[in-house]
Amino acid sequence: MKVVRLECSQCGAEIAGEFDLCPVCHLDGELKKLYDLFIKARGNLKQVQRELGLSYPTVRLRIEDMFRKLGQNERVSRDPASILTRVRSGELSVDEAEQLLRGN
Repeated sequence: MKVVRLECSQCGAEIAGEFDLCPVCHLDGELKKLYDLFIKARGNLKQVQRELGLSYPTVRLRIEDMFRKLGQNERVSRDPASILTRVRSGELSVDEAEQLLRGN
């Protein structure tokens, strides 16, 4: 699935194009819940363990699986329009954008 339109609910502005989803958006339901809990716990695995009622080794393995899947979903877009959008939002510097466009 691809996002092709973004709309501001406050001002009604629309942007159309092809947008990549963030790596977290690619996680399945259970791993997404685990990710949300991990963020809520600020990375404290013992707190995640208490919340889930699971053993520490089980939680650690699930977290490792989650990060492995996040790594598989990460893709650096070299699309010029996408890079320009990232520069405008402050996510990339001009130098970083230049490196991406050059393929470095």
